[in-house]
Amino acid sequence: MRIISGLFKGRRITAPKKLPVRPTTDMAKEALFNILNNQYYFDDISVLDLFAGTGNISYEFASRGTEQITAVDADYGCIKFINETADAFDMSISTIKSDVFKFLVKTKQKHTIIFADPPYDFELEAFFKIPDLVFKNELIEDDGLLIVEHSKHTDLRDLKYYSHSKSYGGNMFSFFTK
Repeated sequence: MRIISGLFKGRRITAPKKLPVRPTTDMAKEALFNILNNQYYFDDISVLDLFAGTGNISYEFASRGTEQITAVDADYGCIKFINETADAFDMSISTIKSDVFKFLVKTKQKHTIIFADPPYDFELEAFFKIPDLVFKNELIEDDGLLIVEHSKHTDLRDLKYYSHSKSYGGNMFSFFTK
């Protein structure tokens, strides 16, 4: 994986093969950040990266100037890799090793953008829980956005707060707003 833009543009990051991850493709990530670039000043926002995996999305936000980034993942190896990479690049990414659903119930901190990239083979009900918990617990700022990455075979259009989706190859991003 590589960082698409910003201070660390072009830097390649190689995650250990043993991590249980499926990083967002560079093509999909570039398209997503082109959308976000037209809506937000990255140095003025707070980001929550759920199911952070390799930290791919967190690094992209950090490279573009975001300083308030929290990455949450249940896997110790993923958290360790994100911490090591963030330290090597001097990025301000806070990590939390936790089950995402338990974290969403406990946290009170609001964010401008919440990005969730759960395993594509999740049960549909698990995908439904993400926006439900985010909006029920008021974790999004008024001008904020929840983005859920999923397979094109998963349909989230009927969920409350759903705004729209964008498809890039086999990847799909569903956007949710207040």
